[in-house]
Amino acid sequence: MKPPILAIVMSTVISGTIMVLISSHWLTIWIGFEMNMLAIIPILMKKFNPRAMEASTKYFLTQATASMLLMLGIIINLLLTGQWTVLNMPNPVASNMMTAALAMKLGLSPFHFWVPEVTQGVPMSSGMILLTWQKIAPLSILYQIAPSMNPNLLMAMAIMSVLVGGWGGLNQTQLRKILAYSSIAHMGWMIAVTTYNPTLMLLNLTIYITMTLGTFMLFMLNSSTTTLSLSHTWNKLPLIASLILMTMLSLGGLPPLSGFIPKWMIIHELTKNDMAIMATFMAMTALLNLYFYMRLTYATALTMFPSTNIMKMKWQFESTKNTTLLPPLIMMSTMLLPLTPMVLTLF
Repeated sequence: MKPPILAIVMSTVISGTIMVLISSHWLTIWIGFEMNMLAIIPILMKKFNPRAMEASTKYFLTQATASMLLMLGIIINLLLTGQWTVLNMPNPVASNMMTAALAMKLGLSPFHFWVPEVTQGVPMSSGMILLTWQKIAPLSILYQIAPSMNPNLLMAMAIMSVLVGGWGGLNQTQLRKILAYSSIAHMGWMIAVTTYNPTLMLLNLTIYITMTLGTFMLFMLNSSTTTLSLSHTWNKLPLIASLILMTMLSLGGLPPLSGFIPKWMIIHELTKNDMAIMATFMAMTALLNLYFYMRLTYATALTMFPSTNIMKMKWQFESTKNTTLLPPLIMMSTMLLPLTPMVLTLF
């Protein structure tokens, strides 16, 4: 894609999301979602091949269905209240319909089927945008309508998402699919706490985006798309191998890394609201995610692939990829735990 076209498309994606974030009128929110959806499709089809075409079509159909459901919920709400404002939603039917539409946009279970397929079919950079930037707009709306949503529906979706995100990634060797299932599980954690403390959802989203961006950039630097290609990292870039180990364990939510903060806070919030069983269940399913992250770290940093050469360090050209954002992202996705009190005062 030519740089001017890419700039125009990216600015439309960004302005669509910003429009959703700053609007308090349902129609402008819906238009923002549509702008964002139509502009992201050329980015998904950057490498023009049948797989990217298929992935983009799947993404378009799912998002169009979600937009249609969202508009239906908005119209039901308008007929009953006579208002377009976001904060006035007394009707449970409209509320449930909007929740389902936003869950479909986010890829929450049971509407999760498109996430791994689409992420696997598109290039790494497009997958990175899909799993980070594209989550901001729907979650901002969930944050605004949180008081009028059905807590039982949200909890059911959260439990299913955490389970699907854990079980789905167990047997995968493709890195993009693993990150897609990880995204489903993280969304489940965010939705679980939305009813009780929506601000914690924003904290979780911020840390999730930081960790996922860091992980994708490490994979892109190494041009890895499978566990096998990732296992060659120690031979080319030993430092990157150890950084992948750190970010993977952080994504799994192990202390003393940054990924532990949202899990710790969410479990604390749930137990405070007499949801100890739910918190225990979610902590146990997080172990499934931790297992497949551990598998990746084992393949990357703890094993050596069979090699006939005597000298293990491979001679190579200097990498020409831009890594300006990588050091701050790695630091933020691994070293934030001591700053938890400050982070909590901010959120």
